[in-house]
Amino acid sequence: MKLNIRRKAPSPLEQLVLEYVWANPRCTAEMCREGLARRRALKDSTIRTILRNLEAKRYVTHEVDGRTFIYRAVDTKRNVAVQAAQQLIDRFCDGSLEDLMVGFVDNQLLAPEHLRRLAERIASRKGKKA
Repeated sequence: MKLNIRRKAPSPLEQLVLEYVWANPRCTAEMCREGLARRRALKDSTIRTILRNLEAKRYVTHEVDGRTFIYRAVDTKRNVAVQAAQQLIDRFCDGSLEDLMVGFVDNQLLAPEHLRRLAERIASRKGKKA
């Protein structure tokens, strides 16, 4: 399956805010600011700018409740990760997932035991979809 969604990757600061939005659906800019204060103190205007940037990149969307913007993620964290991985595969492996997986094994990022468990998970998913 080839995913056609192309988005510019979030910056590290955008990623931090996006992580908060994934963990706290239907949040406001103020909730983000307060929720992230322990990890990184940010001004209200900075949070709002980051949320606008994430919206422009199609990672979040908002609805308006009175004068308050309520933000939610457009897609799940897993789907965003899959889209990013697809871009890496296309860019560095000429679209070959197999080349990437072999590279993982060659560089000892993926052990044979991981491959066995992965194969089992894939097999069990195929059985559920049939």
